[in-house]
Amino acid sequence: MRISRNLQLNTLLFRLELVLFSLVLAFCCLACSHPSTMQQTDYGVFLGVNPEQIELLKGYDTVVIDAAYFTKEEVEAIHQTGAKKVYSYLNIGSVETFREGYDSVSDCILSEYENWPGEFWVDVSRPEWQTFIEQSAKVLAGKGVDGFFLDNADVYYLYPTQEIFDGLVSIIKMLNTLDKDILINGGDVFVSKAVLNADSPRIQITGVNQECVFTNIDFSNNTLVLQDSDTSRYYQDYLAVCKDKGLEVYLLEYAKDGDNIEETIQEYCRKQGFRYYRSPSVDLVG
Repeated sequence: MRISRNLQLNTLLFRLELVLFSLVLAFCCLACSHPSTMQQTDYGVFLGVNPEQIELLKGYDTVVIDAAYFTKEEVEAIHQTGAKKVYSYLNIGSVETFREGYDSVSDCILSEYENWPGEFWVDVSRPEWQTFIEQSAKVLAGKGVDGFFLDNADVYYLYPTQEIFDGLVSIIKMLNTLDKDILINGGDVFVSKAVLNADSPRIQITGVNQECVFTNIDFSNNTLVLQDSDTSRYYQDYLAVCKDKGLEVYLLEYAKDGDNIEETIQEYCRKQGFRYYRSPSVDLVG
């Protein structure tokens, strides 16, 4: 009788173990067949993404693309993935040799752009440059983008003349007539003079995007590193003033997947009410 009870108990335990094993196996299979769709933020910068990769943008609330390489229908397809805001990259302070129309503005070149072969800083006060930007912006606006992600206003940091400042102001005032949101990427010296420290803002912008507040790019070794503490503190102070002035604030950081620095970035943005995107490479392909 004791043997029979032990056998029954062992059989029951075996069956329980079998059920538990089956449940664990089923859960693992479900997880493998349905990979996580969670993303680090609802903001993403995808300048290296092409129209065949639109699925990479799915689930993001605000995205930045280079709409020069997208059709109106493809921009609409991005909206259909759930994106409420689609910003297009627009380079207002430098020019790349691969851009359509480069030859028409090559006389505006001031100097080479360090670490970016084939790109040059330009004299933004030149009429032909301003015409070039206006034409480019109108084409982008016609594709249905919600705003412009303006790059290289830092030309004013390198060439701090009144002509360069006024040239940038003129460009952005022209963009204001297109009734689109405007984010300025970098350009802290220009933004400070034109918006933050002005008695009344010289331009109307939606917000700023600041790269490398906590991380940096070591171009000499082609590696992603941490930002030095002084520069990080300077950017944080600058962004605090932007916030106080009512500007939206976005961060673009560069770090490998799993890097501990992301916890610091995430906590900082949570406390400040900022949004960020972490890219694992400078290619910005998701």
